[in-house]
Amino acid sequence: MRQGRIMLELTVKIEAGDLYDYMLRHSYGSPAGVIGSSFGAVLILFALASKQWIFIVLGLVMLLYLPWTLFVKSRSQMLSNPVFQEPLRYILDEEGLTVAQGEAREQMAWEDMYRAVSTGRSIILYTSRINATIFPKRQLGDRKAAVIEMISTHMPPAKVKIRS
Repeated sequence: MRQGRIMLELTVKIEAGDLYDYMLRHSYGSPAGVIGSSFGAVLILFALASKQWIFIVLGLVMLLYLPWTLFVKSRSQMLSNPVFQEPLRYILDEEGLTVAQGEAREQMAWEDMYRAVSTGRSIILYTSRINATIFPKRQLGDRKAAVIEMISTHMPPAKVKIRS
């Protein structure tokens, strides 16, 4: 390590709830997720106004289908994907993010990051439109502010939507 180089090292074990949180944020942050939820809500309002109760059932199916399938998918991925079986080591430094697990290591430059967002549960650093690194807040502890600062310092403000 070079003298004066700022580096933050974290070890994180992704759990099913962390993955579910990411999937919810990703899905409901997309146009399809917003449209599907809106349509489900409109069906319920229509049912209440018209007293045609079949639309309540259809609206509830529209509203509950996506969260349920994401819940099942997150549990399934936790069991089947070897990446989630062992903790991940994250290194954030001036150049970018390094993710290491066992002998495998991948480095990504800050300028290649797609965006950074937060949920009540996680800080999510998108490395592409669909792939992301998840930092569960409960595992960051007192390093949460340092992670947010590192991301905010090295990414353009327009790409960072993190609330503490």
